[in-house]
Amino acid sequence: MKKSLALLALVLFWTFVVTTGAALAQPFTLPALPYAGDALEPYIDKLTMEIHHGLHHQGYVNNLNAQVKTFPELAGMSLESMMAKISTFNPAVRNNGGGHYNHDFFWKIMAPAGTGGSPSAELSAAINQTFGSLDELKKRFNQAGATRFGSGWAWLIVTADKKLAVTSTANQDNPLMDVTEVKGTPILAVDVWEHAYYLSYQNRRPAYLDQWWQVVNWNEVNRRFAEALR
Repeated sequence: MKKSLALLALVLFWTFVVTTGAALAQPFTLPALPYAGDALEPYIDKLTMEIHHGLHHQGYVNNLNAQVKTFPELAGMSLESMMAKISTFNPAVRNNGGGHYNHDFFWKIMAPAGTGGSPSAELSAAINQTFGSLDELKKRFNQAGATRFGSGWAWLIVTADKKLAVTSTANQDNPLMDVTEVKGTPILAVDVWEHAYYLSYQNRRPAYLDQWWQVVNWNEVNRRFAEALR
């Protein structure tokens, strides 16, 4: 009995060592959602969130970690630094590094309806100066998302000259990448890959974009805008 318990303890100890070591060997990890999986309903359903976060995002993280064998420098690199020199890596790093950054960003700039606040006075002034009104920003942003052929993202960014701009990128590219045509600091983004909306909206991407504004976390967008102006 004592030998069995000792053997069990030894197995458990080495299981802990191996699994902990494996975790430590993975420099990139899936961040937890900042809210419950059903918190964005009815605008984004629970099953979509579970699949999108737990399968799609996890897949990007796993695939990015696999690239560390080829590019050891990735292990000590922030996602932002990686994006800035993405052209020096292979397509797998570009696609999966971009996918990890984009989704980590996406979860944070959403919040349950009624809790995300509203644009700050400073952001509102910049929106009015650039687009004329918040409604016009939404119109242009939605158009960028709706007209993105295939899969990709729509973005609101702060450019190098501290101006706002709406842009879009294909696949998992983003405005921080050194390969993108329009560069800037993202402060708002929407995922227009079909897996982000298909269960509830099917092929009605414009309907998804219209409803998505209900869960924008303006408090986080305001913070990112203020930071981008520093």
